Amino acid sequence: MNALLEAARPLLAQAFALWGSPVTWLEIVAFVLSVAMVVCNMRVNPLGWPLAMGSSALYALLFASSKLYGEAGLQLFFVAMAVWGWWQWLRHSAHGAEPLPVRRMTSTQRFAALTATALGWPALAILLSRLTDSDVPWMDALPTVASITGTVLLGRKWIENWAVWLGVNLFSLLLFSYKGLWLTVLLYAVFALMSAAGWRAWRRLESPAIGAVQ
Repeated sequence: MNALLEAARPLLAQAFALWGSPVTWLEIVAFVLSVAMVVCNMRVNPLGWPLAMGSSALYALLFASSKLYGEAGLQLFFVAMAVWGWWQWLRHSAHGAEPLPVRRMTSTQRFAALTATALGWPALAILLSRLTDSDVPWMDALPTVASITGTVLLGRKWIENWAVWLGVNLFSLLLFSYKGLWLTVLLYAVFALMSAAGWRAWRRLESPAIGAVQ
């Protein structure tokens, strides 16, 4: 990662200052790609996945430079998950008839997702506190683990992914404010609004005939 940060040094140069904190060129490009990604997700457009790859790679570098190692590692996970999610959205059913539909989770699936997130949070926080010099391991770990949950739900086109993202985005506002990443704070405020809008939009697209069985 140090070698990548050194190679990305020109992009990490300050473009301007916002509320006393530097905003880098890398953060600006990642901001634009991320907004475009969420717009595509709201419209159930598969183009959102390659945009996710690009924005996540850039944010991995940005967060690593700010010692947010959980968030940095999460972005690399997002790059890999974007490949999986893209395939999920483009693939057809076993009979080759329809792509994966927008639908709801069962109560059992919701409980499993919540339990996995609740168990993953302290596990990652302890790992970050022991293996890195992170000064906010618990704050870093919670949105990291919840974002993994949200990505899996998004890839499977479960409507509840938007509720997860809304929670992640609101909590991330606190984390990035603490780190002085003000453009990213603005981005996550936009994300929070878009999560609510995406939730509403997907509810209109929900397939009434196909329950949360996949």
